[in-house]
Amino acid sequence: MVLRVSIIISCCLIVLGLLFRNWLEKMAPTFLSFNVNYFGVFYLFSGFIVVGICAYLAFSKFGNIKLGKDTEKPEFSTVSWISMLFAAGMAIGLVFWATAEPITHYLYPPQGEGSTAESADTAIKYTFFHWGLQPWGLYGIIGLGMAYFQFRKGLPARFSSIFYPLLKERIYGPIGNAIDIFVIIISAIGLANSFGLGALQISEGANIVWGLSNTTAVSIVIIIIGTILFMMSAVTGLKRGIKYLSNFNMLLALLVTLFIFGFGPAKHIIDVFITGTGGYLNDFLSMSTRLAPFNSEEQNWISNWTVFYLAWWLSCAPFVGAFIARVSRGRTIKEFVLAVLVVPSLMCFVWFSVFGGTGIYLIHELGNTVLGDIVSSNVTTALFAFLDYFPMSSFTSILVMLLSLVFFITQADSGAFVLAMFSSEGSLNPPNRIKLIWGGVLFSYAIILVIAGGLETAKSVLIVFTSPLALLILIMCYAILKGLIKDETEIKSEYAEEGKEVS
Repeated sequence: MVLRVSIIISCCLIVLGLLFRNWLEKMAPTFLSFNVNYFGVFYLFSGFIVVGICAYLAFSKFGNIKLGKDTEKPEFSTVSWISMLFAAGMAIGLVFWATAEPITHYLYPPQGEGSTAESADTAIKYTFFHWGLQPWGLYGIIGLGMAYFQFRKGLPARFSSIFYPLLKERIYGPIGNAIDIFVIIISAIGLANSFGLGALQISEGANIVWGLSNTTAVSIVIIIIGTILFMMSAVTGLKRGIKYLSNFNMLLALLVTLFIFGFGPAKHIIDVFITGTGGYLNDFLSMSTRLAPFNSEEQNWISNWTVFYLAWWLSCAPFVGAFIARVSRGRTIKEFVLAVLVVPSLMCFVWFSVFGGTGIYLIHELGNTVLGDIVSSNVTTALFAFLDYFPMSSFTSILVMLLSLVFFITQADSGAFVLAMFSSEGSLNPPNRIKLIWGGVLFSYAIILVIAGGLETAKSVLIVFTSPLALLILIMCYAILKGLIKDETEIKSEYAEEGKEVS
């Protein structure tokens, strides 16, 4: 039922996207403006609330509850576990925006003048905000809910299972099916947006290194190649393809980071990391609730950056959360939350301190305005233009393209796995046939978004489709808390009958 309806809706959206791609590109700004004006508060509120709930669960009486049976051990080593959740969660966007976002915020900050010391601090702080606790909180709360109800309560690996405390057996009926279908479509569009970013990044790199034309046709060829590779990886299974690719990606990202750190302003990078982290934590509350109702210019900035990011994370949250849940069996709630929220956030802070902090250093301290002009004209070229200021730029550009490609394959692989899981009655090991079907759907979505205007159109489509999901996330948080409280009550009752005390 869920598989058939999801495929039919996906095919209809693909056909409509092809027939009306010009209209879609034309109407994208209108969609964006409407949803930001009326749903922006839900995005901000959802992101803020889930971080608070995750923190509460980690340090509350529920923290020692295991995501599985009490005697179960983790299925994966800690290193492989963190590598897989990081690769699935951040992926291509981390490479695409590594230098582009901090420099863009430095030149065009949300408030005050650009190209100043103050705007440099603001740029790092907001970049950390966009890639820090909020996205990982969204991933974490869904992952926690799915892991708890799957491995602790024995429910199917479906998104609708999280709502069992509210819906009971109705999760197996039309309501539960509707929730799963909606989440599948949202996840597919979010994944397609990431593929489009990856294709643009690799296409730009190929243009710079080998002189290939940076056209839509080249981007489509890259998507085709990436799709073939991730489908090959998908049929190898979770413990081989995704695990090995994630470990390789972490190693490759570490090598590129250490290279820039070694040849760049090391002390400055460390200062940026410390200062940026402090500024982020100090202003976390104000950034999480800022809508600027009396400043239209700042409100537009928040819409185009903060709200878009939250919409993007929301679109990715169901499949990333489900994937994190799948690889987190045997972890305690406290261990899960701290690892999912803190470790990846710090890794993102290090990444942007190295690439973004150094990029701003080249402009602000060394007066290199050319890099700023390049970023202003085309964010896709930002990272490659940045690498030109370091030794072996052609080699490092190839490494970055490889990193983007492997992130592309890893996220597509994990995404197809989760979509197949959702649409095959919650099977923890879905058939390869269904994974390949969803691989074809993701490929088609990505092609449409690239043809219909690229990044800007993708932004608008994402925000339109994820608006209802922001509200659904809040209801889901209540369901998780209700389920945990009921579980604790039952445990106390069982212990009382046996004459034991609950610690």
